[in-house]
Parts: sequence; C-alpha cells; structure tokens
Amino acid sequence: MEALVVLVLLVQTLIQYPQMVGDGLDEATRLHMEMREKYLNQEMTRLLQELEQSSLEHSVRAWGALLWATLGQWHFWALVGVLGLLLALCFSLRKRSREPHSSAPQENASSNVEAQEDQVNGSANVEGSNAAGREARQDGANGDREQDPESKLVRFIEECIRWPVLDRGCMIRDLIDDLTRAFGCLLSSRFYPVPQQAIGMDSAFEGWSPCQEDLVYRVLVPLNPPPGHTFQLELITAAGMPAKKFCIRVEQVPMPEEELRRNEQLSLLSNLCTRSYLDVEKTTLWFRLLVRTSWLRLPQSNHWHLRLLPSSRSCKFRLTKGGESFRVEVLFGVQQGNSDIYVSSQSGEALFTPSTVWSETYAVAEMKFFSHIARQAPHDSCHLRCLQLLARTVVDTAFSSYTLKTIMMHLLNTIPMAQWCRRDCRQRLLDSLDYLRCCLQKKRLDSFVIGNQSIPLEIDLPPHFQTLQPANLFWHLAQDPDAHREAWQDFFFLRYRLKQLLVAIDGQASSAPGTPIG
Repeated sequence: MEALVVLVLLVQTLIQYPQMVGDGLDEATRLHMEMREKYLNQEMTRLLQELEQSSLEHSVRAWGALLWATLGQWHFWALVGVLGLLLALCFSLRKRSREPHSSAPQENASSNVEAQEDQVNGSANVEGSNAAGREARQDGANGDREQDPESKLVRFIEECIRWPVLDRGCMIRDLIDDLTRAFGCLLSSRFYPVPQQAIGMDSAFEGWSPCQEDLVYRVLVPLNPPPGHTFQLELITAAGMPAKKFCIRVEQVPMPEEELRRNEQLSLLSNLCTRSYLDVEKTTLWFRLLVRTSWLRLPQSNHWHLRLLPSSRSCKFRLTKGGESFRVEVLFGVQQGNSDIYVSSQSGEALFTPSTVWSETYAVAEMKFFSHIARQAPHDSCHLRCLQLLARTVVDTAFSSYTLKTIMMHLLNTIPMAQWCRRDCRQRLLDSLDYLRCCLQKKRLDSFVIGNQSIPLEIDLPPHFQTLQPANLFWHLAQDPDAHREAWQDFFFLRYRLKQLLVAIDGQASSAPGTPIG
C-alpha cells in the first residue's frame, strides 16, 4: 500500500509541475504532451480509486477480525442466548395469560358495559374443570343423573376444595394463649407489653380459605401497655385514603424521680420503641424470642414440631406432626377503646411500611359478622361455598380475595338468609358478579364496617364509625384510568372463568365465551 501511495504522489507531481515547453517545439511535440497529460490524469483517477478500495478492504478486514474475536468469546454469546430465550418465554407467557380477555375493550367501559360484555372472547381453562366434568359424567353413569345443577355445584366445592379445619383453629388459639401465659415466667410485666387472649381472624377462622393447599391460620394478639405506661394512637393517613395508618406513642405516667431513674434502662421506651413510638419490628423480634424460649415448656411440644419462619412484622411458624402440617401467623394489635377495631402490625399492600406504622384492621369485627351469620343461616347455607369458589376464581386477577369477601358481606347483609340455601348457590354467584360489575361502573366499593348503618348490633364499633363516610376500596381505580381499564378486563376474564367452571361441573359442552353464565 505504501508503494501505491508513492506512485499517486509522483503522478500528481508530474501533472501539477510539468516540464516547461520551449516556444521552439513543433506542433507535433505539443500534441504529444497534451495526450500524455490526459493519459496521466486517467491513470491518477484509477490509482485513487484503487487506493480507496484498498482502504475499504482493510477496514472490512479489521472489523472482521474484531467480530471474529468477539465470536470467540463464547461465554458472552451464551449469556446473550439465555437472556433472549428468557425474554421470549416471558413474552409468550404474558401473551397466553391475556388471551382469554384480549378482546376486552380498551376504553372506559363504564359507559357501555353491556356492549362490551358481548365482545369478550378467549379460551381460558380453570384448574380442575376438566376433572370436575369427568367426575360429573362418571356420577351420571353410576345412577346419579337425577341431581340438579345446584347439587353438582355444591358437591364439587365440598369435594374438590380444601376447607379449613375449625377444630384446629380452637387448638391454635389455645396454643397461643399457653405461650403468652408462659411468658410471665420469663419477664416482668412492668417493662414489656402485656399479651391478651388470642383472637382468630380472617378466612381460616371464618370457614373459608383462598389458598389451594397450604392454609394459614392467622391470629391477633392484643397488647396492653405495662403498668406505668399508656398507648396513644396518632393518625397519620392523608385524607381520602381508604386504609388508615397510625403510630402508637408510648408515654410513661408520672412517678417519683428516684423510681424513674432506677427503671430508665428497663422501660418499654428503651426496649421496644423508636423515638417514643412502639416499633413493630422490635416487638416482633421480642415475641419470637419468647416463643423460642417458651416452646419446650408447653405440653404441645411433645407432639408437635415448631419451626419459626422469617418475618419482620409478625411471628410466623409451622407446626408439624407426622403427615399433618400447617402455618400460623401471629399479628400484634392495640385495641381502639373497647371496640372490635384494632391497629395491627400487618403491613397491608404498600411496598414499604416504616417500622413505627400500624394499620387499622376490621378483621375482628368481620369475624364476628360471620359468626352472626352462621347462627342465622339455614343448615345447608351456601354463602361460604360461594365465597370459597369466588376466591379461587379470582386468582391471577386485579381483584383480591378481600374484595370478594367485602361483596359477599354486603350481599349477606341485604339478601334474606332464607335465600342462601343450597339451591340458591348459582344465583348468589351471579349476584356477586353483578355487584362487582356495578362497583366497577361507579369506581367505588364501600368498606363493609365503616359507615354501615345496618351492621349487627353485637359488633362493637367506636361511636363515630357509623356516621363516617364509607371508605372506598376502589379508590385507586378512580385515580388511575389504566388500572380501571385493567380491572374491567380482569372482570370479563373472571366471568368467563366462572362460566367455564360451571359448564364443566354440569358436564355440558362448552359454549361461546360471550354468552351469559346462567
């Protein structure tokens, strides 16, 4: 290449600085010189083109060498391939999960709900629906053809869904009470919260459960302040938010200065508080240490194996005996006055909850409501069966099982109990979906406890509760149009999934997804 450059420069020199031609040269010599100059110009053009082509080929070879070196790094390309496969798999799964309601409308559905319902299409399958259909057909072959659809539906729920063991709930409450009594042998009640009798709450104690396999028995242990201290609740939630948050300020009652100085290092403020506020995580750690230390003192330890599970805002453990195993979660709470409303250590739906923040819970009041219904319900009441089935159907949607539970409580409080018999199961399921549809239209689902004028009198509420504006559990849908649109899509998906399940239970052929469930 260097020789080629030298040749080009030489040609340029000959052209730019030609030898002078004397006046005495003849015409033939002048013509010869002009022809020579034209030839040299053409040759220079050709050489320049070859030089450019040579530079291009050199560049291509350089890039080729770099590319070959990169290809030689097989670790790099193996990683790229794995990432590509993972991205493709995620995209495929997301597309498949949205197929049943991919034709759901993207605009605000509240103005034209009925038209949108006719557009729903998909091919969703519910776990166990094929098995339930085969089971129904087998029973028909065995002479059970006379059963009506409602009986088949109830039988499916009872046989194919794992129910909480209510007797086990009594055993768990007794176990927690035995633990808290054993705590008295290990610490002085003067400087630590005083645990009260455990209260069973949430689905497992209400008689239903959204879990398919591993049931969780959740109990609330109320905490009273030790002697010489008081708990003061301070509301910190902004106005309009559906969930109320509190801080619990710990205050010492006046005492003699000498006694105050003697107990300064042992007080509740020094051990379980952060800046004078009761700390959830410190309280949880304190309770876990007491459980670990007291467990072997209990007679239950001779038959059950207890294994503590990681948790920062509650004490979780697993009890195992032979082939029997279940989980228990102990939450801590402070009672509001003498009511059934507490602030608890449960974190709620926030991604991060400060350790000094406690959430208001209505779980105890709701548990008492279900106990009230159980005393009034007919012997073949279907309300728990309906709630159990809806909780399973709502999995992988924008709706929580608590949303369906709230709707069920509203229906139980308005529909006479005589209309909750076994034969009414299918209609009550339809009523629940219709109630959810109306709530989506209004972007509003009222809390059952707050502002409810018709709540049973046996549920103790703070005096001001029934005069409050009900909290809107769909507050986020009113604030976020995208979330509202997604909720509509999940509603159509939920409706279709339930329809498919009912069709499978009846042993009928599947019909078009846009037809009504009933």
